[in-house]
Amino acid sequence: MHAPITSISPETFLAIMAALALAGTMATFASRAGITVPVVVAELLAGIVLGPHVLGLQVSSSVLFFKNLGLGLLFFYAGYELDLRRIAGRPLRLGLLGWVISLVLAYTAVAALQLAGIAVSILYCGSAVATTAIGTLIPVLSDSGQLDTPLGTYLLAAGAVGEFGPILLLTLGLSTQSSVHSALILLVFAAATVVVGMAAIRARRPALKWFERTLESSSQLAVRWVLVLLFGLALLAYRLGLDLLLGGFVAGVIVRELLRGTEMPGFDSKLTAITFGLFVPFFFTVSGMTLDVSSFASAGGILLTGVFCLLMLLVRGTPALILYRRELDASRRRALALLSSAQLPLVLAITALATASGRMSPSIAADLVGAALLSTLIFPVLGLRLAGKRSWKSEAGGIREVAAEGGLTVWRANGRPIVQWTRLRASRSDGVGTRG
Repeated sequence: MHAPITSISPETFLAIMAALALAGTMATFASRAGITVPVVVAELLAGIVLGPHVLGLQVSSSVLFFKNLGLGLLFFYAGYELDLRRIAGRPLRLGLLGWVISLVLAYTAVAALQLAGIAVSILYCGSAVATTAIGTLIPVLSDSGQLDTPLGTYLLAAGAVGEFGPILLLTLGLSTQSSVHSALILLVFAAATVVVGMAAIRARRPALKWFERTLESSSQLAVRWVLVLLFGLALLAYRLGLDLLLGGFVAGVIVRELLRGTEMPGFDSKLTAITFGLFVPFFFTVSGMTLDVSSFASAGGILLTGVFCLLMLLVRGTPALILYRRELDASRRRALALLSSAQLPLVLAITALATASGRMSPSIAADLVGAALLSTLIFPVLGLRLAGKRSWKSEAGGIREVAAEGGLTVWRANGRPIVQWTRLRASRSDGVGTRG
């Protein structure tokens, strides 16, 4: 982050942009063929091909700058998609309890690996395998139609804790400062974000009025001021010595509360285009370019990658199987376990921080990232298959959703909803409206 910004090679930039387009195209055609390949996996693999180990392209500090912008926007979108009112109560309590169980399992398992002679950091490695890639899973859940189901609600809660919790852990436990100093800095940041949030809510009515007026004009006030908020909070977090991800995540939560109850579907499409059309794919592709894949050439590296992948499933999947017996049937509990175990963005962030501080070897970091890559490639596919397909049926006075297995009613549109609907997600095949 402190390296001077140098000029970027036009050829390298063009190669990265072409890789982004090809990765998205490959994922799309694979999906049409019935093969679920998360686009982030295709982007990471494309980056590995571009990098020094295959095609030999180098990453300059200006490319790393764009990469960090993508990481910030990824966590902004995770915060933006997080509906605190939807996950409040039992989903959030179960998510918190599940993450605490995951931390205990993670630190215990990594300590066992250390006793076995494997040079791993309990703090960094344990924290990495206790994450959930909810920012990565949200597009996958949205495309499959599972985001607004009960499974989606509990996954959002577990994923929010599994992503926001490690960010706080990075800020407090992994800081070079004392715990008291880090806690005070975190309180300062929290106070600043509360002030910013209150100011945004106070200016909500005139701001939304102008946002809607300029949504289809060249001024694009909504997009511009949201980006100002995002980069402003990210800069504040950076200046206070906190993780940039914290600023991006909180900015997304503030924007979500600012737009609550307001229909601006055009804004959602523009935000998605900016986030997943350029910056987030840039982050994953460049992460692949900087990944040390030489460790995969050894049998020991491949074995350790498999061990880490299984450890991710054990650490994040076990709480899902134990805690949600009253909320989900057995099939959806297994789906929740698999989906909660998908990890990638925070694993990349934690391993980068650990290697930069000299507390993790590049080979161990590559093994962890490889395991996270496998988890993101395999676990969501299996989880969505276990979750089952969804169908729509019309009823007098509303719409209800029926699960594929046994005609079980999951939630309904008329009357009192079982699960609160939050955002426009899918249209009915008969064209009669959408949910919102």
